[in-house]
Amino acid sequence: MRVGLGMLVFALLAACSPTPPPPNLGAEGLPVMGNQAFAEKLGFTPCFHTSNALRCRKEGVRLFGKGPFRGAVDMKEGKGSGFYELTLWSDGDQDAVLEVNPVLKANGWTLCRTGQEDRGDQEIWTKPGAKVRFSTDISYWGKRRLRILPEYGQPVGHCF
Repeated sequence: MRVGLGMLVFALLAACSPTPPPPNLGAEGLPVMGNQAFAEKLGFTPCFHTSNALRCRKEGVRLFGKGPFRGAVDMKEGKGSGFYELTLWSDGDQDAVLEVNPVLKANGWTLCRTGQEDRGDQEIWTKPGAKVRFSTDISYWGKRRLRILPEYGQPVGHCF
């Protein structure tokens, strides 16, 4: 009985330990996935605690010559010390992130759209062999954002 109880306690403790951060992945000189040290190395400082995450930010981010944007990576508490996407936005111009789309199209990225075209929709840009995908808010209530996410082997043109 004690062995069974000990194994149960060990299993519960193992389940509570944080998961390791994902491997570092960058795109266009920006951090897309990884740990805090990787984000800081690419200029995403300072890092500060929010209500449920550690957020590392950078001002003046440029992507494909467009911007400047604000950028952030969020490391969720309880999910380890890593982040799994980069978010870019502009406080002064909600359409600024849309300027990246023609550059993606001109460079062979494929577009598909999610949703009903009138609420919560995304433009998802993928490219064969790319390690990332781009997701742009096309309908929004707050700040329009562009997210760069790791490509997890989804079919090209796959929309969530």
